[in-house]
Amino acid sequence: MKLLISTFVACLAYSILLLGSENQLEVGALVVLAFVVSLVGKKMGLMEKLAVAVREHPKFPAYAAVVGVLVTMLVFHNSHFALLMLATVLIYSIVCLGLNIQFGYVGIVNFAGAAFFGIGSYTAAILATHTAIPHLLVLFIAAGISALIGSILIYPVLRTRGHYAALVTIAFGILFRNFLEVNDTLGGPQGLKIPPLTIFGWNLSDGLDIGGFELSFYIPYLLIALVLLIASFRITRNLERSWIGLSMDMVRTDEIAASTFGVNIAHWKVVAFTLGNFIAGMAGALYGMMTAYVAPNNFTFADSLILVSIVILGGIGNPWGIIPAAAIVVILPEKLQFIQEYRFLLYAIVVILILLFRPDGLLPRRIREYFPGNKAGGQK
Repeated sequence: MKLLISTFVACLAYSILLLGSENQLEVGALVVLAFVVSLVGKKMGLMEKLAVAVREHPKFPAYAAVVGVLVTMLVFHNSHFALLMLATVLIYSIVCLGLNIQFGYVGIVNFAGAAFFGIGSYTAAILATHTAIPHLLVLFIAAGISALIGSILIYPVLRTRGHYAALVTIAFGILFRNFLEVNDTLGGPQGLKIPPLTIFGWNLSDGLDIGGFELSFYIPYLLIALVLLIASFRITRNLERSWIGLSMDMVRTDEIAASTFGVNIAHWKVVAFTLGNFIAGMAGALYGMMTAYVAPNNFTFADSLILVSIVILGGIGNPWGIIPAAAIVVILPEKLQFIQEYRFLLYAIVVILILLFRPDGLLPRRIREYFPGNKAGGQK
């Protein structure tokens, strides 16, 4: 437990320093420091000891992650940019949890993740602007619309295999963006403004002032994103450990063998694709309300590649790897301003290096193990 606590404190201090640093040399030094520490830790066997400690205290990472977000939020309580980046990391993590269900559990590579993210944002924009539906309910309606469209797209995907199935999602993502750009009802290339999220008459974009203690207006959005992330994570983990997750694993591993044992291949692909897009649409609706603006350029094929790279970088099929991978992909380009114009090149290089030297990602998914009396019935 001491190793876990000390590691948590060190990671939290590092994250706060990185978020608060504005000097390019300082940011570069922190990045190099993280790389050196990870290499030294691996050489000294600290990574293996840490993995053993996590297996002995499996609930610690979840509690530590929540506490870390809350502490970071308090430290940057009035820093709008830092809180925006932190909220964006949480929202991207939610989207990638949905992609993880599709990619990591049943093997459907969805290159239209940004499109379903955008469907949620545009649905929220329309409903929040033209209807009196409570905004919290709008989040789930937008998620439902995204899932509904995904349940239609899955049928041509089911009729293809391998890279041809991926091409279907690529085509849909490109068509979605073109549809937005030529549709003046949805704002065309200029996009749409979205009313701020309002809960019981309270406009979340007004900010907070508690006893003269001024808080950023991003804090309420950050807390909502944290709640949705916890809920999405629990759904994903419970799905993975259940017999449903086992059936999905069989589909991903070998469709022919799974079908001979009576597993309905099409059924589980539809379930995974629909559920993943529901989660992505919900995240998109929250993101749109937080930024108060949506435009076609926010949901391009390049953005879909970023989402896929987060899933690959974190470890395909492992929900725990998504959050640190999202933090790396979102925060580093913002902090290292000189690579802004080359960030997509950086993402491509990172993905290639991961595939070459660590193909299972930063936190590889463990092999499913079974023991007598194991109530989870799934991965330890």
